[in-house]
Amino acid sequence: MKIEDIRKEIDRIDKELVSLLNRRAKCALEVGKVKQANTESIFAPEREVHVLSRVLGQNSGPLADEAVAAVYREIISACRALEKPISVAYLGPAGSYTHIASIQRFGDSTDFVPVDTIPDVFSVVEHEETNYGVVPIENSTEGIVSHTLDMFFLSDLRICAEIFAPISHNLLSSSKDISQIKRVYSMPQAIAQCRNWLRTHLPAVEVLEVSSTAKAAKLCQGNPSSAAVASSLAAREYGLNIVAEAIEDSPHNRTRFLVVGYSKPNQSGRDKTSIVFSVPHRSGALYRVLSVFDSEKINMTMIESRPTKQMPWEYVFFIDVQGHEKDEAVQRALGKLNEQALFVRVLGSYPEAE
Repeated sequence: MKIEDIRKEIDRIDKELVSLLNRRAKCALEVGKVKQANTESIFAPEREVHVLSRVLGQNSGPLADEAVAAVYREIISACRALEKPISVAYLGPAGSYTHIASIQRFGDSTDFVPVDTIPDVFSVVEHEETNYGVVPIENSTEGIVSHTLDMFFLSDLRICAEIFAPISHNLLSSSKDISQIKRVYSMPQAIAQCRNWLRTHLPAVEVLEVSSTAKAAKLCQGNPSSAAVASSLAAREYGLNIVAEAIEDSPHNRTRFLVVGYSKPNQSGRDKTSIVFSVPHRSGALYRVLSVFDSEKINMTMIESRPTKQMPWEYVFFIDVQGHEKDEAVQRALGKLNEQALFVRVLGSYPEAE
């Protein structure tokens, strides 16, 4: 077949695709009307999980599942925006890893709002300035983000979804010459994740902590003696050169992010529930509380303790378990937990991220 004939076939397929996309969009508009009439949340992560799962199950190639999923995330994002525009706050400024995770979860057809701190993310959602917020919760090499956990003890926001995002750090500067760099800016977690690389390649350089990787990149604009540990998106956002790529010490570096808001996703069939509780100061109290999940054969995927900051040596415990709070086994476990613990609060049930 001649290349001209192949291109004509592509043109015909593109015309058909556009028509089908608009048919899908009209259906989304009708769904939006029903949701708003029933005061349902426009963002339905459990439904999106089912859509992606079904679509990927029908994919026979040659496109990879990752490519098809990326296309469909943007289709879902565009259709969701037709139902009702969604605004999402994230730990900024633009180009941060939380910004990248937000785009990954909500797609480009979303109004993204950068804020300065993790408490600010919670605040703008609580005051209904945005519909949702995205915050980091833990990193595969550096562990838990304590500021985020502490906010759940102070806020009544719920966890609506989670995001796992690969984290690849780059050294950014307005200069292309690494020998000109006298100081490096980044957030503490990013510095820790690149500690060995910085020690090996920039041993005499001053390393300064700032509140986010994107803020670090912003500080380096027009200053050839400064560099930032940040994302490739930050390099594009602030017009910086990528002096060195993939400088993280672990090639398996990933961060888990949480979507916070007031909606309550329904069961997807593969869910996670986050819980905070406290126990009395008695021997074996924590063991007895945690045993309620073992008795129901519920797998626990995370446990962290944090001081209450109200009384010395008093702690609350945060756990993640597999299952939805509407599942019978989880309901039985929560009933037993309420009998054993001083207080219990379910932070949210939501689809597990891949």
